[in-house]
Amino acid sequence: MPDTLRNEWVSLEPLAAGHFAALRAAADDPRIWALTVRDGGGPAFAGWFADATAGGRIAFAVRTVAGELVGSTSLIDWNESHRTVEVGNTWYAVAAQGTAVNPANKRLILGHAFETLGLDRVQFQVDARNVRSQAAVTKLGATREGVLRRHKVTYTGWVRDTVVYSILTAEWPAVRDRLDARLADHSSTPR
Repeated sequence: MPDTLRNEWVSLEPLAAGHFAALRAAADDPRIWALTVRDGGGPAFAGWFADATAGGRIAFAVRTVAGELVGSTSLIDWNESHRTVEVGNTWYAVAAQGTAVNPANKRLILGHAFETLGLDRVQFQVDARNVRSQAAVTKLGATREGVLRRHKVTYTGWVRDTVVYSILTAEWPAVRDRLDARLADHSSTPR
């Protein structure tokens, strides 16, 4: 498990039992979970949290510089042999969406993947209906690779198509510079 990752806007703390209550409160809005594979709102949060802390992924709690826990993100399917990982299971409280939180989180987690872990490829998988998340991943500079048709069944029973994006190590410097420029436009406290 990595140490806490920090920058001027957020810290990514290894997800632990002490994060449960504050994250449960942050997750208690059905809009967060409308297009996810698994429900994590209300009473379903305990199951989401148990899965996130059970292993099989490196999960983080996202904390703002003001100290507020506002979401979570994970490194999934890390394959050392192939030097690949997926960034996913990312969600934020509604108030944190559209702030510096997401680019600051991506700057940290992608920097960790490429610069610390030495990976060659980072992947993102997005529900084809989730236009907002697709726009955010595209804004990072990720390449849309294609669509996995009827790929996953969501907790609502919807059989979703999944759009796959990636960033390669050779692309990381340009992505990093783009994120740094976006973050330079934000004050030190996410709004």
